[in-house]
Amino acid sequence: MTNDRTSAAAAVFGDRVHLAERFVDLLTEHGVERGLIGPREVDRLWDRHVLNSAVVGDAMAEGARVVDVGSGAGLPGIPLAIARPDLEVILVEPMARRVAWLDEVVETLALSSVTVLRGRAEEQAIRSRVLGADVVTARAVAPLAKLAGWCLPLLREGGVLVALKGASAGEEIDRDRQAVARLGGGAPHVETYGAAVLEVPTTVVLIERVKSAVGRDRSWRTRKDQGAQKDQGARLDQSAQRDQGVHRG
Repeated sequence: MTNDRTSAAAAVFGDRVHLAERFVDLLTEHGVERGLIGPREVDRLWDRHVLNSAVVGDAMAEGARVVDVGSGAGLPGIPLAIARPDLEVILVEPMARRVAWLDEVVETLALSSVTVLRGRAEEQAIRSRVLGADVVTARAVAPLAKLAGWCLPLLREGGVLVALKGASAGEEIDRDRQAVARLGGGAPHVETYGAAVLEVPTTVVLIERVKSAVGRDRSWRTRKDQGAQKDQGARLDQSAQRDQGVHRG
């Protein structure tokens, strides 16, 4: 890596940067031959794929349960799991050869917070396993309306779809806004992440899962806000247990 890239990787992955380096090595050695990446992507793995994926962790609350739909080569799920070991990451992928790759990577890197499931997001068997997720991610999987149809049902109310998109994100939102609303999503909006470490920051579309497509306008909660909400919920649960004479022992 160049000095700038080394600094960026260290900033994003911290003391787990060696795991990111090993992941890049695995993709470099096997990615093309196993149909995971194109030949031109080998020299762009760090900036275009690995760092690009990892920085979206800034959109996720501490301890979030994250489902990566159509994980493919493990993007963004594997870099997220390396950068944020507090996350519970579930990689959903329908193709057997890619599932085999993901299993190998998880075992090689000893990523205990990662689970690999074979299937499609719209299948009942998958939905029953991942229902109620805090976050669903997807990268280069499908247009926004179709993606929302697959991913929003996997989220709990208030959970968020984090869709990694390119420069046309705004156009997709304009085109698919009404379809997203019909599917139970809040107003989509664009955010960018990684400006401090990437020459081209990662563009994402954020869509919150709401109860109703009508009359709801909820803003995306930050990591700090979500953490405070979880702490408040835990305190309320403990208080209710004391009031009801419920004790754990």
